[in-house]
Amino acid sequence: MPVARAVAGNGQKTLRNESLTLWPPLAPRASYKIQKRQKKGTLEMIKEGEKAPDFTLPDESGQKVRLSKLKGRPVVIYFYPKDDTSGCTQEAKDFTCLAGDFAAAGAELIGISPDSPASHEKFKAKYDLSIRLLADEQKEAAEAYGVWVEKSMYGRKYMGVERSTFLIDKAGKIVKSWRKVKVPGHAEAVLDAVRALKS
Repeated sequence: MPVARAVAGNGQKTLRNESLTLWPPLAPRASYKIQKRQKKGTLEMIKEGEKAPDFTLPDESGQKVRLSKLKGRPVVIYFYPKDDTSGCTQEAKDFTCLAGDFAAAGAELIGISPDSPASHEKFKAKYDLSIRLLADEQKEAAEAYGVWVEKSMYGRKYMGVERSTFLIDKAGKIVKSWRKVKVPGHAEAVLDAVRALKS
């Protein structure tokens, strides 16, 4: 970034152009906009009963998916940390096994992680997954839903996705959320909640 600085010389001031390097470098702008939910300098967790933050993200084939275009049916979005890791793989398999049941209940099922579309494509092919996976490489959707958080492992702190699931009704409101998800039995619990919407 060029910056003009005043330089003293012979009793007069002259301007000199200098170049400053920003660190960390600015990230490229995403091709979509998501309003970040911030409160007192930290990301605010989305609450049940609130309108689900809209987003547009590419799936494993590169096709853009906009949440607001899915209104008129329940939508399940589950955030997970990383493709092809043990917990995330089991969660994806569990949702895949119940994909037909979610479809029968009229619900759209979507997984989201910071991985790239290419990574999602390989992940789906490796484990024969049928669910749609969206690439949130800029973490904007994760931030909008309050799941991009500080984590700790073996005494080391780092930023990452908190495994979370959100059930959105036909009107686009969040009716149920699961935070810090434990994988065993989770997909079944989400399916039960989807079915309860119709009762």
